[in-house]
Amino acid sequence: MGLFAKAKKHEGWLATSFSAEGVCAAVVKRRAGDKPLVQAAVMYAGRKPLPAATLEKMNRDVHAQSYRSTTLLGAGEYQLLMIDAPNVPPEELKTAVRWRLKDMIDFPAADATVDVVDIPGDKNGPGRAQSLFAVAARNSAVSQRQALYGECKIALSVIDIPEMAQRNIAGLMETQGRGLAMLSFDGEGGLLTVTSDGELYLARRIDVTVAQLAETSDTQRQQYYDKITLELQRSFDHFDRQFHFITVARLVLAPTGSDGLHAYLADNLYMPVEALDLATLFDFSKVPDLLVAGGQARFFLALGAALRQEGMPA
Repeated sequence: MGLFAKAKKHEGWLATSFSAEGVCAAVVKRRAGDKPLVQAAVMYAGRKPLPAATLEKMNRDVHAQSYRSTTLLGAGEYQLLMIDAPNVPPEELKTAVRWRLKDMIDFPAADATVDVVDIPGDKNGPGRAQSLFAVAARNSAVSQRQALYGECKIALSVIDIPEMAQRNIAGLMETQGRGLAMLSFDGEGGLLTVTSDGELYLARRIDVTVAQLAETSDTQRQQYYDKITLELQRSFDHFDRQFHFITVARLVLAPTGSDGLHAYLADNLYMPVEALDLATLFDFSKVPDLLVAGGQARFFLALGAALRQEGMPA
């Protein structure tokens, strides 16, 4: 299975995201002309590696076989790198990318599952080298996840990454022709993405966790806020140089379950900063627990992964 394998056609997606606390599962159904309906959102506590019994319970609780299933790799199980696209025929692209990655990733390229995501260039500008995102996942992480789902008899259609899940949520909020920056935090750190017209253009990790944002010490919390702000400013400066044809209209801060960061960023960044309430994007009528910020923060990536559409890139 590739990281972004083609999925079979069924109604809705079941997505799982793993953390140090356990596994979150969300089922989302897209609807024409209406908010996506969240049909289920459940969390099962446990430490990695989770026993198969945990997913077997999920299988029973949410009727997993009724949906196409996708799961997200954790931050330490893959690397995402932007590179110039090799000038090779399409059928040779992944082989060429693997060769180029051999000195760029922190594990042997022979032990990697590799996939690629195109980065569109400036449609109205002069020709320039085409860029792409290369995803290199550890074979061991991919095979372990496949084995876990196989043991539970859950048909796993896609193995995805958090950057794409966040891109999917950003796609519900974009202004046509403008860039949207989105910032989220979980137990593995912060994730900044910039998207435009449904495409991912920038993805950066920030070494601050959601637990650190809830730090009770004002001094420590201020240091984290300063670090985040500096990383954002550097990232936006880089983006302006790399993709001058896209204007980033605003920064959207995903739910964190803690207060303070939104106001701080709004005071210290040159662009508008918006705090996201996922209830404006999703129908939570069947899962009222997600009406609060803490629940939204916990299920943020699972909800994004479950927004996947048939035929969408990556």
